[in-house]
Amino acid sequence: MTMGNKLSATDSKTLIEILKARFEKNSNRHEGLEWDKVQAKLEANPEKLWSLNEMERTGGEPDVVNYDKNTDEYIFYDCSAESPKERRSLCYDRQALDSRKENKPKNNVIDVAAAMGITLLSEEQYQELQKLGNFDTKTSSWIETPAEIRKLGGAIFADFRYGNVFIYHNGAESYYAARGFRGALKV
Repeated sequence: MTMGNKLSATDSKTLIEILKARFEKNSNRHEGLEWDKVQAKLEANPEKLWSLNEMERTGGEPDVVNYDKNTDEYIFYDCSAESPKERRSLCYDRQALDSRKENKPKNNVIDVAAAMGITLLSEEQYQELQKLGNFDTKTSSWIETPAEIRKLGGAIFADFRYGNVFIYHNGAESYYAARGFRGALKV
């Protein structure tokens, strides 16, 4: 059970156990990093733990993918094999959602990510993720769209097909059952 943007002690403990098991199972994603240091950071930042729980709850399977020495932060990405199940069928942003006159999706990725306390993966981050495994082989994920593309009505998304990462464009108001979004969180 959550209390505002903070998990209960029981839920925190459960999530930390899930994250630890994933960390140990996927050591190739974070070579040289130690779980005890990650856990200490998580326990010191309950609001970040809440965001990770939102990532987990919506099917993202968050895992540590990097460590930023300059800011002393661990970087988590959604590492589910396919785009997180509970974050699909969303258009890109509020402007796109408001522009639809009929058949509106239930929400948009920018607002959902902000409510979760995470950011969309950038194109560079998406490329980094794909070096850790093959993700989005059957789905696609909206990624952070450059302002100049968005100004013209578009948004970008990515997937992995034929042994390659593809970056595509679509109208920002579009949405599909097989397209969601992946997030990043620094702790």
